[in-house]
Amino acid sequence: MSTRRFKWRWRKVLQYLLQGILVVAPVAITIYLIYWFVSSVDSWIPIFTEKDVTGRVVNQNYGLGFVVIFVALVVIGFLSSNFLTSRIFSLFDEWLERTPGIKFIYSSVKDLFEAFAGNKRKFKKAVLVSIGQPDIFQLGFITDEDASEFGLKDYVAVYVPQSYAFAGHLYMVPKTRVRVLNDVSASDALKYAISGGVAEVEEERIQPGSSTQNPGENPHVDL
Repeated sequence: MSTRRFKWRWRKVLQYLLQGILVVAPVAITIYLIYWFVSSVDSWIPIFTEKDVTGRVVNQNYGLGFVVIFVALVVIGFLSSNFLTSRIFSLFDEWLERTPGIKFIYSSVKDLFEAFAGNKRKFKKAVLVSIGQPDIFQLGFITDEDASEFGLKDYVAVYVPQSYAFAGHLYMVPKTRVRVLNDVSASDALKYAISGGVAEVEEERIQPGSSTQNPGENPHVDL
């Protein structure tokens, strides 16, 4: 009887331990990632420097470098939105895009950032795309609603992200094989796809009788 009670107690201890890990781990990882990001950005500007025990010069800004960079980015964003100063930024942007060698790197990085933020944001329309069998769907995002420049009429470009990776596949598919998810935000869809379906989509976004069709229905939509 005592042995059985001892095993039961240890089982409870392990259960509480796992429950504690499930509660603390996401918080701890989030705090660590925020600290790592702030510390990394903070060290970009050598405001206060000192030598460590090996004689190597390290930055010790204690968050001041991060604040300076944050304020500078806000000021640059304000100036680039201003009518008078935006022309200067436009000229500088055009010069970088015409400079041989720099053009490819600058335009690629710029397009990548604008795909996730800004007025030209691409990952804002979540869709279900049928690739292969008609009743099997993949979660993706429309990045180009007109693929006619590739000789494909009534085709769209759909980017399908991979789970647990910063990679994905680009497909050119007919519009008739794409179903727009009007009741799911792009951020929820991206989180759901990257997590492999583990993350939950907020329930209030999906209402009974909404415009999103069931998997067995006709997936044809107008984009």
